[in-house]
Amino acid sequence: MFNRHRLAFGLLLAALLVCTARAEKIPYAKSKITPPTPQWRAKIKELAPAKPTVEASKRKILVFSLFTGYNHLVIPHVDCVFEVIGEKSGAFDAVVTTDIESLTPEKLAAFDVLVLNNNCSKGKRRNLFLDELERNEKYKCLTENERQTKAKELERSILDFVSSGKGLVAIHGAPTMLNKSKEFTEMIGAAFSYHPANQEVTLRTVDSDHPLAAAFRGKGPFVHRDEPYLFNGPYDKLNFRPLLVMDTDTLKDKRGEVGKIVRYVAWIKPYGQGRVFFCSPSHFPESYESATLLRFLLDGVQYAAGDLKCDD
Repeated sequence: MFNRHRLAFGLLLAALLVCTARAEKIPYAKSKITPPTPQWRAKIKELAPAKPTVEASKRKILVFSLFTGYNHLVIPHVDCVFEVIGEKSGAFDAVVTTDIESLTPEKLAAFDVLVLNNNCSKGKRRNLFLDELERNEKYKCLTENERQTKAKELERSILDFVSSGKGLVAIHGAPTMLNKSKEFTEMIGAAFSYHPANQEVTLRTVDSDHPLAAAFRGKGPFVHRDEPYLFNGPYDKLNFRPLLVMDTDTLKDKRGEVGKIVRYVAWIKPYGQGRVFFCSPSHFPESYESATLLRFLLDGVQYAAGDLKCDD
């Protein structure tokens, strides 16, 4: 009996060790984020997928990287990531901009997917368009009513772009772009609430058989340093198909809110005739030094473009 129990314990321990070994643990990110170097870009190019998951006509994506509030220093790294994975895989061409005029209906019509890259807005108002219309010299001639009208037109342009059948990819801090807008946050699937201090976060796939979980398949949890984002508003309805969830039992959170509702950090959802892919990872460049995460982002773009068909 003793030997049988000992054997069972040994097998269990071995299984646990295998699972642990399979975990992809990203080196703990440095607190100081420096701009991407040519060497960093070359590393991303080496790790990026050589071809798309789904063969399709080359798409054109617009990466919008303007911020008016908190400056995520990873923004230029994210720009680089989308440029590189599009170039290497041949799946899309990426155009990077910080000009709000690129979001007018006429300009957006040239693109298949809009990527919102950490577009944090200022203060309690949480409206990036009004922030930019007030601070940019180009718009000083506008009256307050004209600024309000133009901000609403730009928001409507994004909503109509996606609902008409195009794609949206939102990265990390992007929901705060228009965090007080009911329609915008409904489209994204959540409004940003807050995040505990950045720390080591363990991510797991919600459904390992889902096509958009393929990048993580057989690799166990994804462990990296990040800001563990917590959401409210539309998030409370969980009206999306979750892809990644973070372990909350070990997270440090002074407010004590982190364990109150399951904490998804990536999901997909339809919006009108279009598609939305949200990916919170990551606040630090080191997280992108992963073939897994780069493939996940490429698959997310292909889903948003309508090429990678799956249950959303």
